[in-house]
Amino acid sequence: MTYVKLWGTRGSVAAPGAETARYGGNTACVEVRHSDGTLLILDAGTGIRRLGSTLGSSVRRVDVLLSHLHMDHIQGLGFFEPLHNPDVEVHLWGPMSTTQNLWSRLARYLSPPLFPVYLRDLPWLHVHDVGVGEFEIGPFRVTSALVCHPGATLGFRIATTGGAMAYLPDHEPALGLRGPFLAGAWTSGFGLAAGVDLLIHDGQYTDQEYASCVGWGHSSMRQALEFARLAEVGRLVLFHHNPAHTDQQLDQLIHMELAQTRLRFPVMGGMENATLDLASSFSLSRT
Repeated sequence: MTYVKLWGTRGSVAAPGAETARYGGNTACVEVRHSDGTLLILDAGTGIRRLGSTLGSSVRRVDVLLSHLHMDHIQGLGFFEPLHNPDVEVHLWGPMSTTQNLWSRLARYLSPPLFPVYLRDLPWLHVHDVGVGEFEIGPFRVTSALVCHPGATLGFRIATTGGAMAYLPDHEPALGLRGPFLAGAWTSGFGLAAGVDLLIHDGQYTDQEYASCVGWGHSSMRQALEFARLAEVGRLVLFHHNPAHTDQQLDQLIHMELAQTRLRFPVMGGMENATLDLASSFSLSRT
């Protein structure tokens, strides 16, 4: 059995009078946990700080898969408690570069003046450069591939006996298209998402917003829905919200898009603390 929990979705603005935003205020971070205890964390945005504080003393290994190194995907890393605990084996996996290895690029952030602790002062940390291919972490088979987003950016497919999911938090498969929308296996990210039980995908913009942001590496909600339809996924979680949108606006925008599109799969807007069972129907809880 595999559970998926959202700790950071890039957030929303709280409604007037509300203390917190329902969709959340933290940047990208998703927990994937197998019933045998294997723990994967997808991206290290600000949500990883809260996640780290909940891990009990029984956790002895954590694997963090970084889609790319834009600040909203790594800015919580220095505040991740297991990173500073020599009794916990932490593995960081992230995209390869033709100029510097992953360790060197992360050290530019985890060092003064940006951060008081040097990456080199964490000798128990394991850092892995990831290209296009497959690797195994416990019961999970992870497939990585480059996707359409500025800079070296990976999407991930995570498969186990209980199902498969794809994580494409920053993705613009519609870039450069003219005429009919997404079609064919050549589409960026298609191989990762095809047939998965759960797709977590960038849905930052409205169509109107996207028109002035072409090439920025993100999708409109409608594009995310079309990509999920093309990939024939089981469920879709819209992710990487525009943080300028309020909870109410996100509710209305998602409802409007779903009303205009006939889909054979359930869709939800990703909310912090939502927990999903990868193998079951589209039921979730917020804790």
